[in-house]
This record gives sequence, C-alpha cells and structure tokens, in this order.
Amino acid sequence: MGGALILTLAALAYPSMLGFSTVSSAQDRVIAQTSTGPLTEADRDFVVKVRAAGLWEYPVGKMALQKGTTKAVRTAGRHLVSGHAALDATCRRIAVRLNITLPNRPSPQQQGFVGTLGADTGRQFDSDMANILRTTHGQIFTTVAKIRATTRNTLVRQLAEQANDTVLDHISVMEKTGLVDFDQVLFQETTPPKLPVEDTTPPPPAAGEPQVTLKP
Repeated sequence: MGGALILTLAALAYPSMLGFSTVSSAQDRVIAQTSTGPLTEADRDFVVKVRAAGLWEYPVGKMALQKGTTKAVRTAGRHLVSGHAALDATCRRIAVRLNITLPNRPSPQQQGFVGTLGADTGRQFDSDMANILRTTHGQIFTTVAKIRATTRNTLVRQLAEQANDTVLDHISVMEKTGLVDFDQVLFQETTPPKLPVEDTTPPPPAAGEPQVTLKP
C-alpha cells in the first residue's frame, strides 16, 4: 500500500507519461486544489510542455546567433533566447507554488531536433531551423489558446498569456527569415507523426539533480 501511494504521488508531481500526446482521457480532471484555483491534468501538462520547449529552443537560439548566415536568422535566434528565458523564469516560479516537478532535459524527439541543427552548417542550418521551429510553434499555438480559454487557475492563465505572445513572436520571426516552406510546414502541423509516448516525453529529473536555469 505504501509503495502504491508513493507511486501515485510521484505521478501527480511529474507526469511521466506526458509528452505532447494526451496523458489520459480526462485532461480536465482536477489533480489539486490550490490558492490560485483548481489545477487540472491539462494545466500541469501545459507548464511542463512550456518548460520542455525552452530546454531545446533556447540552445537552438544560441546556435542561431553563432551559426546563422543572415541577419534575420540571427534575429530569430535572439528572440528564441530571450523569449524562452522569460518563459522559463515564469515556469520555475509557478511550479514551486503549484507543486509541479519540472524536467531538466527535453524529450528525445526534441533532443533529436537539437542534434539535427547542431550538425547543420551554413544555409542548411538556416533553412532547417526556420522550418522546424515554425512547425513546432504552429503546433503548440492552438494548445496555448485552449489552455488560456479553459484553465481556472490564475497562475496557469498568466503563463498561457505570456506563452501566447512569445509563440506568436517566434512564429513571426521564423517567417521573416524568408525560408519557411509553408506547404511543408502546414502539412507537418496538421499530420504530425505518431511517435511512441517515450519519444515525446521529457525525462523526469534525477533525485537531487540541480534545476537547469535558462539565463537571459
């Protein structure tokens, strides 16, 4: 009984089956009553998603500042770094208040994006960055809007408002590179590959592992 209780509490603190797929059929299930309103599975998953997004997009932004061959690509990189540093600060602040355990590493799929872009050079880097980031931001944009419209938790609502502005900004700067293949991007947005949940799930932090901080 004690072991089962520990497992249940750990699952509430960190959604090990999260990723970008649905963690259960009851995303509106309230998992905690907090001083800022009820917290649902969807609310908790959203905070983790925003954190995980920053853990791979922030280093990609730093790559763009170093490897981008055009001013527009380097500008996009600067927006990624500043935007996700600010979102990360908000995630870490509200996670403490809502008792949400945040990942320190992105999902395997997101790590794959970083690996691809890390190996790219020249115009290939510019093009891949613009299209990968435009696709992923387009996919999360609707999730942000849904959370903003449905959450009853004021802290999650504030994060959703900040994320909405940041994601829209990042979509815009990717498009301003002039490298976005809209036919490809829109197809990938609407027909994403069905990946195993472990590929889209950020791993939980190890016990005692220091929390990663994204610096402005």
